Amino acid sequence: LPAGRALSAAELRAMFAACGGRRTLGAARDAALLALLYGAGLRRAELVGLDLDDFSQKEGTVRVRGKGSKVRLVPLPAGTRKALASWLRHRGDKPGPLLLPVRANGELLAHRRLSPQAVYNLLLRIAQRAELLHFRPHDLRRTFIGDLLEAGADLVVVQRLVGHASPVTTARYDRRPEQAKRRAVERLQVPLA
Repeated sequence: LPAGRALSAAELRAMFAACGGRRTLGAARDAALLALLYGAGLRRAELVGLDLDDFSQKEGTVRVRGKGSKVRLVPLPAGTRKALASWLRHRGDKPGPLLLPVRANGELLAHRRLSPQAVYNLLLRIAQRAELLHFRPHDLRRTFIGDLLEAGADLVVVQRLVGHASPVTTARYDRRPEQAKRRAVERLQVPLA
């Protein structure tokens, strides 16, 4: 079987709960980070490359620079927009990286950008607090893809959202359970005489 897995809805809820709400600076940043990774299907490198001006509150979109310097516009679900709005109330409107490091004492490091490794470590801590087993940060991207496909989104649309060059790559990320195959087959009408 391919590496990674899709997270259940309960596991996603547990991860967001483990962020600690959105009242403190760190909690708001963590919720926004998690919401972008799951709600936009971003890679860690894409996430840390986002600047404030890449997010359009008016349009509810984020401009993502992906592999090969390809740029794509990703619409954001309501929950992700809400998490970002909460974070931006703390962050302010100073130009620079969208997501910033926050010290343990709550101090915002406005002059620095998060690294992909810092995001990786942060996600592992959130997953540990959420008591998730066998979690890999890229599972959020796999879950985004699987959830969209489960909801009936077209494979090519999902491919464009995540910035894959080929729908074959997107299909390899699909971790929907066997029940999805069963539901698909049940839609067929076999015309017995």
